[in-house]
Amino acid sequence: MEYYGRRATLLTIIDFSSNSLAGEIPKEIGSLVQLGTLNLSMNQLSGNIPSNIGNLKLLESLDLCQNQLSGKIPQSIYSLTFLSHLNLSHNNLTGRIPLGNQLQTLDDSSIYKDNPLLCGHPLSKCPEEGDDVPHAEDNKDHADVSENKLGFYISVVLGFVIGFWGVCGTLILKKSWRYAYFQFFDNIKEKVILAIALKVARLQRTY
Repeated sequence: MEYYGRRATLLTIIDFSSNSLAGEIPKEIGSLVQLGTLNLSMNQLSGNIPSNIGNLKLLESLDLCQNQLSGKIPQSIYSLTFLSHLNLSHNNLTGRIPLGNQLQTLDDSSIYKDNPLLCGHPLSKCPEEGDDVPHAEDNKDHADVSENKLGFYISVVLGFVIGFWGVCGTLILKKSWRYAYFQFFDNIKEKVILAIALKVARLQRTY
C-alpha cells in the first residue's frame, strides 16, 4: 500500500469526468503535488472544495463543473499560479470569489456560471461592495462632518451676538463710555477730513 501511495503522488493527470461519482472530494487530493490536470466534472460530488487544493502548485487545469459542490471557494486556490483552465460552473458555491495571482487572468464569467450565491469579479459585485449600499464608516464620517459644521455655525452666531451686545450693550448702559466712543469717531473724522484737504491743497499748488 505504501508503494501505491508513493506512486499516486506522481500522478500528473486525473480525469474521472462523467462517472456518476458521489460524496465529497477526498482531502487527500491535496497530496498529489505533481498533478497538472484534475477533471471531476459531471458527477454528483457534494460538500466543499478541499481547502488544501492550493497544495497542487503545478495544476494547470481544474474542472469541477456540474456537480453539487457547496460552500466557499477556498482561499488557497489563489496559490495555483500555473492555472490556465478553470471551470466551477453549475454547482452551489457561495460567497466571494477569491482574488489574486492567476485567478485575476481568468476573467470569463462562464467558469462560475449557475452558482447563484457566488459573487465578485468577474461576476456581479458582492452586496457589501455595492456603490449604493452605505457603509457604517461612511455614515459615521458624514455624521462627524455634519456635527463639525453645526458646531462652527453655532460658534459664529454666538461670537457675533456676544461681540455685538458686548459693544452696543456697554454703550447703551454706560453714558460716559457712549460719549467717549462717539467723541473718538468724531476726532477720527476731523483728522481724515483735514488730511484730505491738505492733500488737495498740495496737488493744486503742484499743478
